[in-house]
Amino acid sequence: MNTFGASLPSGPDDAVGHETAPPDLPEFYAPLLREGPLVVAQLGQSLDGFIASRTGDAEFVTGPEDRRHLHVLRSLVDAVVVGAATAVVDDCRLTVRDAPRRGAPPVRVVLDPRGILTRDARLLTEPDAPTLWFVADDSEIGAAPPTDLAPHVELAAHPEAHLREPDSLVAILAERGFTRVLVEGGGRLVSACLAAGVLDRLYVTSAPVLIGDGIPGLRFTGHDVLAHALRPPSRRLVLGDDVCTELRLRD
Repeated sequence: MNTFGASLPSGPDDAVGHETAPPDLPEFYAPLLREGPLVVAQLGQSLDGFIASRTGDAEFVTGPEDRRHLHVLRSLVDAVVVGAATAVVDDCRLTVRDAPRRGAPPVRVVLDPRGILTRDARLLTEPDAPTLWFVADDSEIGAAPPTDLAPHVELAAHPEAHLREPDSLVAILAERGFTRVLVEGGGRLVSACLAAGVLDRLYVTSAPVLIGDGIPGLRFTGHDVLAHALRPPSRRLVLGDDVCTELRLRD
């Protein structure tokens, strides 16, 4: 097990397009520097598998080291995707603040088929990065697009099924040139992407806290026989009091 920032040797399965990671980037992230499409997801949860309390309070399940880890992941992608419910509850910014940024900030993508994102949400009001607001074309907002959105916001209407199917979502983003994608939450969106097989890497950080009952993290249809359970190659990274497990789902 390695601490945040410690050097990890790269084996043949972790070949990258650079001999070493940039000097300000921990070697743990070197495999993510490979050229080509990349879809990763991240969740921070309690030991008993919850990402928030029953009221939706998630501030904070994991510690500051894990939040820095999340910002590093953001810095390595073209687009950061969240579901509308997460955007409403957390009022997140989805920007790179606690890690060095390389090039333009990642585009912030909100999946909001029903059009529930409030107009005072930070993603719509703070121009720190471009925001793509995806709504269903038959929703109230999709049928009658507002004309007073901030310049950094683009509203895009798609069939609702396309926004709810991970394969279609990845294709829509790729058509826009966003081939390196971080799926940040919530649990239902990450679980759907895992079940659909679109993820190359999944990062799950466990914090030494027991919530008891709350909003669950990963939930998907499993197998009756444990021997058939998903058990991909993995690595671990110590983040303060937390432990991040990287699951390599696709080479």
